[in-house]
Amino acid sequence: MTPTERRASFSLAAIFALRMLGLFLVLPVFALEAAGLPGGDDPALIGLAMGVYGLTQAVMQVPFGLASDRFGRKRIIVLGLLVFALGSMLAAVADSVQMLAVGRGIQGAGAVSAAVTALLADLTRDEVRTKGMALVGASIGLTFAISLMAAPVLAGWIGLSGLFALTAVLAVLGIAVILGWTPPEPTRHADQPRGRLGDVWLHPDLWRLDLGVFVLHTVQMSMWVVVPGLLVQAGLQKDLHWHVYLPAVMASFLLLGGLFAMERRGHLRAVLRGAVALLFVVQVAFWLLAPQAQSVWAWGIVLFFFFVAFNILEASQPSLISRLAPAHARGAALGVYNTLQSLGLFAGGALGGLLLKAGGATTVFAVTTALALLWLLLGWKQRVPAVSSK
Repeated sequence: MTPTERRASFSLAAIFALRMLGLFLVLPVFALEAAGLPGGDDPALIGLAMGVYGLTQAVMQVPFGLASDRFGRKRIIVLGLLVFALGSMLAAVADSVQMLAVGRGIQGAGAVSAAVTALLADLTRDEVRTKGMALVGASIGLTFAISLMAAPVLAGWIGLSGLFALTAVLAVLGIAVILGWTPPEPTRHADQPRGRLGDVWLHPDLWRLDLGVFVLHTVQMSMWVVVPGLLVQAGLQKDLHWHVYLPAVMASFLLLGGLFAMERRGHLRAVLRGAVALLFVVQVAFWLLAPQAQSVWAWGIVLFFFFVAFNILEASQPSLISRLAPAHARGAALGVYNTLQSLGLFAGGALGGLLLKAGGATTVFAVTTALALLWLLLGWKQRVPAVSSK
């Protein structure tokens, strides 16, 4: 990477980390803390307050991506972070679960993921773009692990309202990063044709990737409906789950260097197939092991392989989107991609809860196994363009 590419990658990864840290800090304690508010005795209402974020994210990803193609990435990122901060402050002063849901919905409307990844694609060459995307993925994984450790402690000090206020502060810090650290974006938006959904919506190679991110995050969220309970059954207290999550996440990062080496040698297609196949094998393992009393070590090993597959796919798929999409519609393509990602998060949480209630953990993993197999079959012919150094 050139110095500019490193600066772009680290600064945009920092924006993702600041934004996602605020979200992740809330999730482990949301249901417990919200139960003390008016309306907190209704699990469906609490579920709505948690899930509405994913719905508004899905609605706004494409408009924000299109707008970034037309008006420039940085302007749209700043606007989205301001909307996110506004929703966070509304949630911080909420005096009911209904008001929390409104705040969460406004948070989700600040959908900057497409614009941030499009800007990273603008500022990096094809041959190092996956590395840049991997830094973003690593920042998200690390903030997730940190939040699992910090959330219960912070909630005890400042409560749910304080966590939302902290989320707003982190969003403002993200604005400072985009304006003060991120390199200038290419000045080419004004003289290029406007990105259109028609350029990307029916593109077969892009659709395979869009399907993939939907399945990946549906599987992920369905898993996390079940995995904490499995760890408790294995004898690990809830406040010690990070003892499993953190080593599994950090160890999986060590294998990302192999992804970059394989991509340089022209083997990215094989790596993608292998990662989806590994995701399928992991779901089969969960399906077979869930009915039995397993040790914490067994679940830790399976989770390690899940994070290996997850990190590879999270790094390589948006990089491929940016390379396969027309340059003038890159924001639109990433907007569609992030829309399917957000819908996967929402669908996974809802599906996992329904399946767990209806048939238990084995039913959840039977369905996630089928989804992973479907992705493996439909995505087998995924086209991977040659890497360009330009």
